[in-house]
Amino acid sequence: MDLNSQKTTRKSAIKSMFSGILAAGAGLFGISQAKAANTQNDNSIKTIADKDQQGEVPLFSSVKVHNGLVYVAGKGEHGEGDITVHTNSVLDQIEEALEGAGSSMEKVLKVNVYLHDIRDYDGLNTAYRGRFGDSPPVRTTVSCYGGIPGNSLVEIDCIATL
Repeated sequence: MDLNSQKTTRKSAIKSMFSGILAAGAGLFGISQAKAANTQNDNSIKTIADKDQQGEVPLFSSVKVHNGLVYVAGKGEHGEGDITVHTNSVLDQIEEALEGAGSSMEKVLKVNVYLHDIRDYDGLNTAYRGRFGDSPPVRTTVSCYGGIPGNSLVEIDCIATL
């Protein structure tokens, strides 16, 4: 091997070594930054007061935000009307709670639906369809033996992303 080939090979090896060291350092810095951000989020739980619960010590929280997720407690409608009226009211309440937390209906991942009467399933679906955008969340629907608290025909809770 001539002198020029040896110099070129040595330069390539040195460049490759420094590139590797720089990449490793950048990777470690990025990982440490990500860990710091995750650690901060893990300990941060934000409670968002419900407009009806302000000024009193609530029995439960209406909305919690933790680690980039929004948890909305079950909402019900306690007035007059059929399943369509109740479902629309409950979905409006959920939408308001999500927006108050910085999220939206399109960001909902999981929904639990509790029906007073399973025979209202079709009416529920009529009001529910399209409310969560083009890609609806996963959903569980059950009928509750003994009914829903407050004489609501439906109660819905959900989990969404920020």
